[in-house]
Amino acid sequence: MKNKAVVMTDIQKLEIQEYSMPVCGDDEVLVKTAYVGICGSDAHFFETGEIGTSIVHPPFVLGHEYSGTIIEIGKNVKHLSVGDRVTLEPGVPCGQCSYCKSGRYNLCDDMKFKSSPPVDGLFMQYVSHPAHLAFKLPETVSLLDGALIEPLAVGFYASETGDVALGKTVAILGSGCIGLTTLLACRQHQASRIIVTDMCQSRLEKAKELGATDTIDASREDVIARIAELTDGRGADVVFETAGSRYTALQTSHVVAKGGRVVMVGAIVGDIPYNFRALNRKEADLKTIWRYCNVYPKAVEAVERQLINLDGIISDIFDFRDAQEAFEKSIQDKEHTIKIALKFGE
Repeated sequence: MKNKAVVMTDIQKLEIQEYSMPVCGDDEVLVKTAYVGICGSDAHFFETGEIGTSIVHPPFVLGHEYSGTIIEIGKNVKHLSVGDRVTLEPGVPCGQCSYCKSGRYNLCDDMKFKSSPPVDGLFMQYVSHPAHLAFKLPETVSLLDGALIEPLAVGFYASETGDVALGKTVAILGSGCIGLTTLLACRQHQASRIIVTDMCQSRLEKAKELGATDTIDASREDVIARIAELTDGRGADVVFETAGSRYTALQTSHVVAKGGRVVMVGAIVGDIPYNFRALNRKEADLKTIWRYCNVYPKAVEAVERQLINLDGIISDIFDFRDAQEAFEKSIQDKEHTIKIALKFGE
């Protein structure tokens, strides 16, 4: 069997290359790839070659939003079988450090996260992966939806960190893929009102379609004033920064309600000024999240039980051989692109 991968050979340059066939270890599964989504981090690495201190040194394989079908299992694997359709949690922690043992394995200092340099990602036809991080997809969950479990896990973890519940008003600043999965998770956690902001009208329309009660076009309206108006001056109980922008980050302390909570979700690189005085006067919490932990099974179950409908998140599907075109679209047509998936086969 031969393996092919989408390899980043230079800034904004991808090639399809033959890659070594992975070996299935005793505690692993060997998976034939179906779909892999292009994450915002993948697009950023492709465009600039770096995110903060994480720098790509080509050749490098991107991709971590994954689904596929098991074709081989290791001798110690009992809970999965050949033929099972799975989604993979892409971060492989050490399992031995204090963070791992306390359940906060996303903070593991020795985390091997697929597509985070120097660890190659999953844009390839066959991958091997630890079996305990492979989650079986129920019959009612498609392989295409399976590739969205990873970004949905971010939204789920953000919603749980925000303690979203019935009766709370939520503001989500940014309606890209992570903003939309956060919206879906907040709906599942029964938020009573969900306000979404963005500068792209098409994304706001998608947010409305997925259940936002109010949308704000940040290119035309004063976000702070409009949220105050929508909440009778009170502000939002929970505010999520999902755009990864310093501008939306600066808005958070002004739009959160007294006693509320701000959750920083987006990847904001570099130092920014922040109005902590506004936060202090409201006695509001400021929380951050780093990826996610312990939420993959919940995300899969929510999709299985139709508590969350992922239809409409993926805006385009490209054959993996057309990855160059797919990535160029993801960085050049952001207004009409929410999520692009590369198809390797089913």
